[in-house]
Amino acid sequence: MTDPIAAQETEESLVTRAIGGDKSAFTRLYDVHYDRVYRHVLYRVPSSEDAVDLTQLVFLQAWRAIGRYQLTGTPFIAWLFTIAHNLVMSFYRRARITAPLDEDTREDRSDSDPEQSAEVRFNQERVRAAITQLRPEHQQVITMRFLENLAHRDIADVLGKSEGAIRVIQHRALGELKRIMEREER
Repeated sequence: MTDPIAAQETEESLVTRAIGGDKSAFTRLYDVHYDRVYRHVLYRVPSSEDAVDLTQLVFLQAWRAIGRYQLTGTPFIAWLFTIAHNLVMSFYRRARITAPLDEDTREDRSDSDPEQSAEVRFNQERVRAAITQLRPEHQQVITMRFLENLAHRDIADVLGKSEGAIRVIQHRALGELKRIMEREER
């Protein structure tokens, strides 16, 4: 098991070195965070090809701006998510379409019990379909909080809102999600 403090110190050290222009440190940050940024983007764009392109742009922009990055105690991933959020918004402004959440991004995991696997998959699809009916801001908060496991403070940093506002949005989104799912059960 990795010591979270040591892992944080390692990331802070990598970020500090990357700010100083160390390409190998930035490459390590890329390796550590690529999958999370990709998943974050994939939940917001129509195809995996778009997600790959946008994820690459996130890291390209991060590399170009790393010299201006300031260590504030906020996780580095929150800064990457902010860049990703801005790029996804630009993507949709250019395309003039809305962000879907209908593509399944989870790996197909074969469990020993096919019936249980089918039930889990069915429930995931129900939740995913219900999330797509939420307002875009509610979708973002729910996916960042429960799929990407970000803290309220980090979501607030990414979306440029207060932590209290994020908690209110989450509460409202969960209430609406519950109403949608109950309505569909009838």
